This record gives sequence, structure tokens and C-alpha cells, in this order.
Amino acid sequence: MTDHHSQPSLKAALRDASWISPVETQPSEPGRRPAYWLRSTFEWVPGRGRATIHATAHGLYELFINGSRVGDEELTPGFTAYRKRLQVHAWDITGLLLDGANVISVLLSDGWFRGRHGFERRADGFGRETAFIASITSPSGTLAVTDKLWTSRESHITHADLMDGQTIDFRRCSEPEDGTTTDGWLPVATRHGGLYGNSERYVRPVAPAVRRIEELQPVSITHSAPGVTVVDFGQNINGWVRLTELGPEGTRTTLRHGEVLDPAGLVSTENIRAFDFATKTPLPAGQVDEVISAGHPGDVFEPRHTTHGFRYVQIEGLTSQLSAQDITAVVVHTDLTRTGTFRCSDPRINALHDAVLWSFRGNACDVPTDCPQRERSGFTGDWQVFVDTAALMFDVSGFSTKWLKDLAADQWTDGRVPTVVPNPAGAGPSGNFFEDLATGSAGWGDAAVFVPWSLWRAYGDKEALAEAFPSMRSWVDFAAGAAAAGRHPLRAAARLAPLPHETFLWDTGFHFGEWLEPDTPPNPDPSRDHGIVATGYLYRSAELLARTAGVLGEITAAAHYASLAAAVLDAWQAEYLDQDGRLGEESQGHYVRALAFGLVPEKLAPLTASRLVELVRLNGNRLGTGFLSTGLLLPVLADHGYLDVAYQLLLSTGTPSWLGMLDAGATTMWEWWDGVTATGARGSLNHYSKGAAGSFLYTHVAGIRLPENPDSGQTAYRTVTIAPQPGGGLTSARATVETVHGRITSAWTVEHGAFALRIEIPEGVTAVVSMPDGTSHNAPAGEHEFHTV
Repeated sequence: MTDHHSQPSLKAALRDASWISPVETQPSEPGRRPAYWLRSTFEWVPGRGRATIHATAHGLYELFINGSRVGDEELTPGFTAYRKRLQVHAWDITGLLLDGANVISVLLSDGWFRGRHGFERRADGFGRETAFIASITSPSGTLAVTDKLWTSRESHITHADLMDGQTIDFRRCSEPEDGTTTDGWLPVATRHGGLYGNSERYVRPVAPAVRRIEELQPVSITHSAPGVTVVDFGQNINGWVRLTELGPEGTRTTLRHGEVLDPAGLVSTENIRAFDFATKTPLPAGQVDEVISAGHPGDVFEPRHTTHGFRYVQIEGLTSQLSAQDITAVVVHTDLTRTGTFRCSDPRINALHDAVLWSFRGNACDVPTDCPQRERSGFTGDWQVFVDTAALMFDVSGFSTKWLKDLAADQWTDGRVPTVVPNPAGAGPSGNFFEDLATGSAGWGDAAVFVPWSLWRAYGDKEALAEAFPSMRSWVDFAAGAAAAGRHPLRAAARLAPLPHETFLWDTGFHFGEWLEPDTPPNPDPSRDHGIVATGYLYRSAELLARTAGVLGEITAAAHYASLAAAVLDAWQAEYLDQDGRLGEESQGHYVRALAFGLVPEKLAPLTASRLVELVRLNGNRLGTGFLSTGLLLPVLADHGYLDVAYQLLLSTGTPSWLGMLDAGATTMWEWWDGVTATGARGSLNHYSKGAAGSFLYTHVAGIRLPENPDSGQTAYRTVTIAPQPGGGLTSARATVETVHGRITSAWTVEHGAFALRIEIPEGVTAVVSMPDGTSHNAPAGEHEFHTV
């Protein structure tokens, strides 16, 4: 990529270029549309300095100069709120140029822009036509731009869809390298006005690109039926399969990708089939690739205009026997820098850590998705519950900042936050009843506040926090207004005259609630009263917003939102909490949230925590939390004196439990606690929300902790507490976190009852060490050892 600091403005760089679209020569059927070649030529004379290309698209594109692919990024230009934010990439292409005539060619497909997307797999979310724009410049001037002189034709990619899959016919394969062929080439259509005329939306990437990160070889290859080969890669991933054995000319090979096998040993996709709410019928799962061989030695099938979530691939139609050298799984995701490591003496916990890590890797494909196979949407609730865990494992600063910019772009004018970001409907209703109804759900929309605060704690970027502040404020204003404007019918029926505190109860509107608690079927009924959840989130978001305003020097706003938070807290306590620390509506999730968010007065917290443990005991010593509170469960127990219960739940097996998933074969986190049973699989098997518990391994087992509510001098690990909490029979644990200041390490062992801790603190960091025996030590930069008997 080219150094952005030396580049002209994007508007100026693309000023002379026109948006162009291929002439589509067949009916436009979603999921079955081909990719198109776009092509032009230009002259180059060495000695003109460096040549730079700026490019972007409505759709996905691969760029070639004289037949050589430009860059190693995948799925460009990425997924953004295209109407307001469209990423423009820049590359230095000088090394690819020839003296004289050069050919620029582009392979363009639907991508997120108009391909299938979301739970209902709707197409054309952002537009009905693909398009491309580019400009090649050097210090001597403009070398080439997209204009009406470009030509296009269908490519060898006869179908390309991110969800449905990709088909390549190698008999039609010819990259337009020399620019001399004319067969089948047609003039492009130029596009003007409307979205095409909005150059203000052009932005440079702030997040790492999506790349091919790793390759996996098969762990087993079986021939489950005549002409059918099933390959197990041993790990659930996001990506695609590279196939080098394609058979004789005309051989049609089909690759079906899935997470589980059926009783016959074939790939099943029943668990990831989406649902059409209008017709009440399941939809196909997609994830099917096809390749037709030209019989040329050396041809390689690698579908770069789609991705799949899978562990298994079923290969049909290829008569020759496949070997492990013929097929490779390519792991594809955002090229995030790894920052955290964890290992302990219990291999089961290590396996859990790795499953959480792999689950995030599978869902970090340009946006933080909920699952890499069924929806591939940037669900706000998922990232809200997982961002702290992700920030321990990877540098997610740019990745999250990019997504927050899209959240702000798609936020409704009244402050509501869509359930998914980027949102195909943009900053307003889509016309889909459930989609519009769900916009503004507590716990999901609160990502507008929680995520910026998490990034502030981990990275200390005040400029990013300031940029997010208007969106944070808009969300809290919406939620507070919704609380004041409505009163739940059941509450009104039970209490005819509203009490004063009800102005601050958010008990109306649609909310997902705790969602997917064990043995509790999901019930997205808009008439349900989720006030105990929504009001809790309103308090926490108002409190964090007040703190944010204080950090930014917005004194009036800080006072306003602190006052709002106090009023909401009083309302929540008046409505849901009694004098014995018990909740009027009891569930593990409600108690966890009450303690984690500080909804319970300090004097009552021991009673509330005790009741939480009683609920765990009454549930057969099993957890009962769902989507929103599972990641908070173990820290809450440990922080309120029940470390033994936290370890008991961490190490429990069966259903529901984390280790129960692993015992059933999971290599990533599941959407449902009972995602795989003797009767089969259901839901996504790569859904990281329940893996938010992985943060406990770093913050409590190893004990590397940030301040919960830091001031400007305490963020980004400038101040850190090292407070390991051994238990669960562990005899050792070690974690490292790479911070902006350097590596922090906490490693402990227990031998013959003696506890030994070794830490590493980088320059610029102040550490307080809290030992299990209650002693405390200050630790400057350097390596230190501490011991207790």
C-alpha cells in the first residue's frame, strides 16, 4: 500500500475519474450473478517517479496490472456504510509497469454491496448495480482514469456471492493481460449523479485489511459415498478452500461447506439455514462453490469473492482420489496484530482459550460479525459483549474505530442504533417489520457507548473517544426519551397512577433481553417487559457517557448525564431491588448485571451476590446466563468473594457449560449452549458472544487488569493491577498483553502450597501487585518476583 501521509485528498485523487459499470449480459439473479472484467490500457515512460493507483468500488474488486495482482488485500474495498463511507485504497504500482503500453484490469463482483446479506439473505442492500472508479497518477500527472473508453465482459467467475458461494469455469479463463483481444468486450456504462456524485464519502482505511492469514491441511479425508469426499480440517474457520486437483476438462466439482456432519458422515448445513420471516420458511444455507475444469495442469481453484464458515467440506463430482496435498483450507480475516497469550496447567482451559480466540478470528472479517456462515452481519450486541475480550487478544483499535464510524453513519436521526452495522437500510427504517422493530434494543444499541469506552480504557485515544461522543450522546438521549415517553401496559394495569421514578424506567419498546438463556426459547415479543434489563443498560450507558464527557472537558454534559444516571439508578432500585438485596425479577443474568453495572448499593452487594450463588446452586451448580451477561458472570462471582464458584462454573462440563461445548467437539464458541446434541446441531457453531468469558482468564486467573473507570493518566495500561487469583486446582498460569507501552507479563506457580509470581512491567507503566494472601506491592518498570507461603 502507498503511504497515506504523502497522498492527495481522495476527492482530488479521483476528481477526473468516472464511475463505470459492466454491461450485464444476462438476467440479474441474486446469488447467481457473474463477476465481470473491466479493462483499459495506458502508457508509461520510466523516470516519471512513482505511479500510484487510487481505487474503490460498489462491490468487491481485484486489481491487476499487466496480469499481476495488485496488493495482497482481500474483499476490497471492505464493508462500510457505503452511502456515507466508502473506503478508497491506494497502491504504489511502479514495479508492475512496463515501458510503453500497460493493461489495467479489474475483476468486479457483488460483495456486500448488492450480494445476499443478513439473516433473511436479502440482496441489493445498497444498490442494484456494481461499479468501479480508479485513477492512476504520478508526479508528472494523470496516467489513466476510469471513463467511457473502458470495456467489460463476463469473467470466468460465472457466479459470485459472499453467502451463496462462487463458481469458476476454467474453460472461460483468460485474464486480459495484453489488451489486444476484442471478443466479447463491450463498452462500459458510466454512472453519474446520486450516490456516484458523492465524493465526500470517500475515506482512507483506518483498520487493517482482510488477508489470507493461515493455511490448514486436512486432518482426515473420507470417501463417504461414491463420488463424494469429505474433508475435515479439524478447526472451524472463516475462509475458503484451495483445490489443486480439478480433473479432466469439463469435470464439474462441487464443494459444500459446513460445521457438522450428519449420521451418514456427510456435510450438513441444516443448523445454519436462515429463515424468511414473511413466508415462515427456512432458506438455503448457501456456502456452495463449484469449479469446472479446463484440464490444464497447474490450474488452481481459489474462490476469493466469497467466504465460508466451516470445518468440513464435501467434494462431489471429482472422480480422482484427493490427497492432503490437493486441498487446503485458507483462513481469511482482518489482519489483526496478536497482543495476548494465555496458558495454564489445565489443558481444558487452554483449549477453551483457543476456541474463544478462533471464534473471534472467524468473526473478524472486516467487521465484527455474529457468525461467518449464516448472517455475516455486524451485530451490535455481539461486539458490545466481546470487545473487552478481543482487546486482550488482539489490537482491535483500528478495527473497532472503523466500525464505530459506520455505527455513527447508520444511526437514526432520533438516536436509535440499528441491530446490525453497517446497515443495508442506512440511517432509517428498511420497511422490514422485525428489522425496524428491533432497532434500538437495549444491550445492542448500547454498543454506541460501551465500545468507545472499552477502546478508551485499552488504548487511551482521546481523539477517537471525542469522535464517538456525539453518537454516544445521541443513543443515551434516545433511550432516556423512550423511558420517559412510555409506560408498560402491565405496569399501568397494576398501578394506575405512575410513581415519579417511572419517568426513568425504560420498560417499553422492543428489546431482545438476556437472549438465549439455557432452557429458555428465544421469544422476540415486543409486548414483553424487559425493563429490568433496559433500565440497567440505560444507567450504565448514562454513567459511562458522563465519564466520557468529563474526560473530554464537556463539563455541562458531564453534569447532565451524571444526574440522569443517578435518577435512572434510583428508579431501577425502587422498581426492582428490595431491602434484602433481592430482585423482583430473578434470574442469574439479572443478578450478574446488577452487580457488574453497580446497580446495587455497596451495603447490599454481599446479599445480592449471595442470592446469585443460591440461584446457581438451585440450578444444579450450573450457569443460567444468556447472551448479555455470560461474559460478566465469572468476574462478578470472583469480585464478590465467590472465586470458588467462578472456577466451579468455568470447569463444569455437560450442558450448559463452556467445557461441555469442547467435550462435544467444539473448536469455536456456539450460539446455543446446547448447539450439538445427540439429535443433531442447531444454530451457529461459531458465535463468539459466550466466549466473552475468555477475559476472565487474563483479568482474574492471570490477574492483568485495567482500571474500570480510568482517568486520562490511567488508560492504555499506564496503570495496571496485577492480581492473580489461583483456584480450580490450577498449579500455574501465564498471560501476556502487548500494550502501547510494551509487554505486560503475569506468570505464577503453586508448588507445595507456596505461591510464586513473576511479572514484567514495561517503561511508562505503573503496576500495583495484589497477592492472593492480601498483601500489596508497588512495582515499577522491570521484572519482579513475589512469593507467599
